[in-house]
Amino acid sequence: MPNQRNPLFPPAAHEAPEHQVITVTKRLLASWQRSQDYGVSAEGVDPVWAGQISPDSLFFQCGQEVLTAMHQTLANEPLGLMLTDADGMVLNRFSGDSSLLQALDKVHLAPGFAFSEREAGTNGLGLALADRVPSLVRAEEHYSASLRMFTCAAVPVFEPLSGRLEGCVNITTYTRSSPELLLALAQSAASHTSSLMLARSQGLVAKPGPRGVVFRVHGKLEPGAGTWRATSTSWTRALEKTAAALSAGRVVAALGEQGSGRSTLLGQALRQVHPRIRILCAAAPAPADVDAWLSLWTPELAKAGTAVIVENCDTLPAWAARDLYFRTEAALRLRRASAHTSLPSLALTAEELSTIPQPLAAAVGTVVAVPALRERPEDIVPLARHAARQTRLRAIDFTPAAERVLTGHEWPGNIDELNRVVHAAALRTEVIDVQHLPASLSQRPSRRLTHMETIEREEIDRLLSKPGMTAAIVAVELGVSRATIYRRMARLGISVPKSST
Repeated sequence: MPNQRNPLFPPAAHEAPEHQVITVTKRLLASWQRSQDYGVSAEGVDPVWAGQISPDSLFFQCGQEVLTAMHQTLANEPLGLMLTDADGMVLNRFSGDSSLLQALDKVHLAPGFAFSEREAGTNGLGLALADRVPSLVRAEEHYSASLRMFTCAAVPVFEPLSGRLEGCVNITTYTRSSPELLLALAQSAASHTSSLMLARSQGLVAKPGPRGVVFRVHGKLEPGAGTWRATSTSWTRALEKTAAALSAGRVVAALGEQGSGRSTLLGQALRQVHPRIRILCAAAPAPADVDAWLSLWTPELAKAGTAVIVENCDTLPAWAARDLYFRTEAALRLRRASAHTSLPSLALTAEELSTIPQPLAAAVGTVVAVPALRERPEDIVPLARHAARQTRLRAIDFTPAAERVLTGHEWPGNIDELNRVVHAAALRTEVIDVQHLPASLSQRPSRRLTHMETIEREEIDRLLSKPGMTAAIVAVELGVSRATIYRRMARLGISVPKSST
């Protein structure tokens, strides 16, 4: 059996191009370690067929258009232009170099095959998807020896309205080509893809990147909900399960949709178990800012009487999740050595357990499902009253008709959407009635809206709720014609009073 190179050390001198200096960065070392943990061969890439490709997504259509145009410009260059989905499956591939295409086929970097770190070890597109930032992997930096004839540059592409990771643009070539140029080309293609997606998303405003806020939760103020307490049975059960797990010293992950109250649940449970505990909330930032973000608050993990809620940990780069895991383990050892409380230093929120990077996911001792607001209709009116009070700093009444409309809506944006709607209404009146609420809340669309259509409807509703706003003005705000805005409103089930036209 041939000896395998230990992938956790740089390649031998004869493996690297002449005069090439190999710099092992924190991200690269973490990727090598993950590749080894996945059991990837250090010698060759085993083919993993991921399935048929669906061309229906907006990401695929826009990315295909951008790469087609780029290929036409660079047809005579030895470049492989590719689009992958968020799981690393190659969706398409363009190249005018037949020898390069044959070389890519030999390592299965072809449409329909999966090429994430889990399948192929350290490579450009796998690293970009794992760490969610632009990545360049030179020949000698690949985990698998079979890939060391290539240099790969990849840039992740995010859905501009929701911020969801859609996939990446990957450019692969032979080692003799300029790696800096590759990365610049990949960044350009990714940027154009995102811009085209935004333009075809009815011209709405792109979601700003996460800021990585870190704040202390004072007194009885839980994250995002003040002193409000839910009344639904499903919320109460989730709260009891969370409190029991924290009391037993387990790390809890609150899983559910964005805006459903995951951090609120953890904050209330921590306060219930330890009324005087100091709680910090750390919301994951954009991937490029994670290093500074970790340095800011992770020293607090070792302090007695302190707990940290990490929000949206499923958006963390893979290297950061590993870093956070080891920092947490070290902090717990310090606590135990000091005979301090065994209360976990860390609690997490995410949409699904499977999206939390390892080994952080393995540290979770208890998973608590946080029900969406549409699954807790009895919580809607109390939450709305609380939001109105927070807006005006005094009680605001709701008519029975307004309460029925609020309770009957599905709230795809959960509590965040409810808060926006009530905040806008409370600023306009002392008694909130149906006329103060977005018209779409009273209407049920004939079909279930897509995620993008839901965001579009929310944005149009938000604009229409402003005092003096008309459909014509909304059209100007969104950069579309008056006829277009009426067609979209009809498609999304939005109507406005005649005086608003």
